[in-house]
Amino acid sequence: MTVTLRPMPAERIPAWLRASQTAYASDRERAGEPAQLARRTAERSMAAYFPDGEPLAGHLLFEALAEDEPVGVLWLGPHPQRPDGLSWWVYDIEIAPQHRRRGHGAATMRAAEAEVRLRGGRELALNVFGFNTGAIALYEELGFAVTSQHMAKTI
Repeated sequence: MTVTLRPMPAERIPAWLRASQTAYASDRERAGEPAQLARRTAERSMAAYFPDGEPLAGHLLFEALAEDEPVGVLWLGPHPQRPDGLSWWVYDIEIAPQHRRRGHGAATMRAAEAEVRLRGGRELALNVFGFNTGAIALYEELGFAVTSQHMAKTI
């Protein structure tokens, strides 16, 4: 399975931003954050990284294509804690539901690694919510290792 990356066309960015912000807030809420706080955090995050609706300098927003058909989206940028040019961060990867479980996620991550290498990067990191066991399994299969772990218990 091969996936190629193409910069997201500017006219598609506003719809993606709205959907991504909603999904991020939903994930934060599912992970235990109060709904209002999750929405505010998602809004602030998108406003910071997409001022005026365009990616912040150094951030890359791609469509993932399999045989010239869009199958997902990938957002890469500098590592938020180590903006040294060597450490990169997967801010978002989303494979369209109808294309999941076909190898597109793994192929998109391999394409992300290639993109980071081309830009002089040596490390690719990401966050994954604990409830997303499918993504965790995929990242482990691709060689990612846990570097930090937060845990909580509802009492």
